[in-house]
Amino acid sequence: MSQQQLQQLSQELQEIDEQIEALQSNVEAIQQEKTEVDEAIEALDSLETESTVQVPVGGGAYLRATIQDIDEVIVDLGADYAAEFEEDDAVDVLENKKERLDDRIDEVNEDIAELETESSELEQQAQQLQQQAMQQQMQQMGQGQGPDE
Repeated sequence: MSQQQLQQLSQELQEIDEQIEALQSNVEAIQQEKTEVDEAIEALDSLETESTVQVPVGGGAYLRATIQDIDEVIVDLGADYAAEFEEDDAVDVLENKKERLDDRIDEVNEDIAELETESSELEQQAQQLQQQAMQQQMQQMGQGQGPDE
């Protein structure tokens, strides 16, 4: 019976580890998005009308372009929606997006911490079951040997 319990605990631990890895990948993706938002804010703060920039056109190719009007900034709002903002408003929208990303990172990190706590508890249960199994084996070995006569 305890062997079956150990296998079940082992499977649960493996599932938790997989969930933790997926959440950690999620955090990395969110952090990458946050870095891109930071870069966009920095670009908006440093660029001016008539600045020359490189615009990606896909496949690793870029074109040089001249900014006609820095006050016309289109910002991705999510869910396949974008809106045009003046420069200061665009920066505000991006700062808000960054705050939401920070909140999401905190939430995912909390989920990871909960799973790590659950994993530790399951590991302790597995160790206790292993110790009990070893004690039972020792007792059985001790009962199987009689006094030499």
